[in-house]
Amino acid sequence: MRHRLPPVLRLRAFALLWTSLLANGFASQMIVVAIGWQVYSINHRPLDLGLVGLAEFLPLPILALPAGQLADRMSRRTVAAVAGGLTVLIAGVLLLITASGTTDKLWPFLVVGLLTGITSAIGNPASRALTPELVPTELLQSAIALRSVAGQIGVVVGPAVGGLIYVVEPVAVYAIGGALLTVALIATLALPKTVLRKQIDAPVTREELLGGIHFIRETRVVLGAIALDLVAVLFGDAIALAPVFAKTILEGGPVVLGALRAAPSVGALTGALLIARRPLPFRAGPTLLVVVATFGAATIVFGLSKSLPLSLLMLAITGFVDMISMNIRATAVAVMTPRSLQGRVASVEMVFISASNELGAFEAGGMASLLGTVRAVVLGGALMIGFAATWPRIFPELSQLGRLDELESPGE
Repeated sequence: MRHRLPPVLRLRAFALLWTSLLANGFASQMIVVAIGWQVYSINHRPLDLGLVGLAEFLPLPILALPAGQLADRMSRRTVAAVAGGLTVLIAGVLLLITASGTTDKLWPFLVVGLLTGITSAIGNPASRALTPELVPTELLQSAIALRSVAGQIGVVVGPAVGGLIYVVEPVAVYAIGGALLTVALIATLALPKTVLRKQIDAPVTREELLGGIHFIRETRVVLGAIALDLVAVLFGDAIALAPVFAKTILEGGPVVLGALRAAPSVGALTGALLIARRPLPFRAGPTLLVVVATFGAATIVFGLSKSLPLSLLMLAITGFVDMISMNIRATAVAVMTPRSLQGRVASVEMVFISASNELGAFEAGGMASLLGTVRAVVLGGALMIGFAATWPRIFPELSQLGRLDELESPGE
């Protein structure tokens, strides 16, 4: 059985990290469903859901630079384990709130959202930097794909399981979620102890604190890949308008909405599984531009579609090609970034990704209000095709990027 596993999963260290990511992602998605239902039930205001999301996002831009510095100056396993322990405590707090019957007030959930954002901001750079630290360069593309598999399994299955458990007993969602988060913590603690970063006792300088920003700015391939992902998500976030398509255009209900939201994750999971088994054999630069253009084309068809099967297919295609794009970006960044900078670069990249997701949903809603839903989505898809066509002129280094398995790591 072991010989059937992808080679990277035969590495004990990465198998433990993957187990931690899988348990964490599954538990988090279960808990998100329960929190969303409880928060909306207080005042029946969508704004309350947005406030919780804002509370989770606010710590990220504030703590990103110091969190990246922390991940590069301490054992990344230790930092990730501390963050994992805090998530277990947060699940315990939610369990107490629910068991005590104090779910009729919004402020406890806002506090929990803020604590979750702080924990995520601190732990994510160290967790993301662990992959290139534990995995040899030749297996890194497969490892990043499997990391995505763990996340997508949580996105596809976690909400459904969390919803079913919530119907039976709300407290059980947080109890089971806390147990899974404990499994994730144990797996993290079982990782090999990493060597402390250099200059651990030296004071933090401004140059060191901004090291991730300087590296991204000076490395045109990395800057081009991150910037392309930013504009693609910013202008191509059609899934944010899924409720409008489900109810008004496709004339469906909650089941149709759930199917639309799940379709990109199904496509992404399929893509991640294929890449994990067989890394991309093509030149990364041209492939990245092609998949971004394909994302745009599928978005246009989705915007014009009045057929549910066609809409689901187009969304699945967007998820599939987006996974390829993400894998190229993440692998290139991980391989080309010196190990001593992995945490700081990951923290800056995380701000870009999170900001593009939040702003993308806002942009989609604003454009839909101005132009109409269909026109806004079609325009977003056309812009993505335009970006893919013009990007080689702006970042020629990115368009000339070769195969990912031929990239060389700079080491420290």
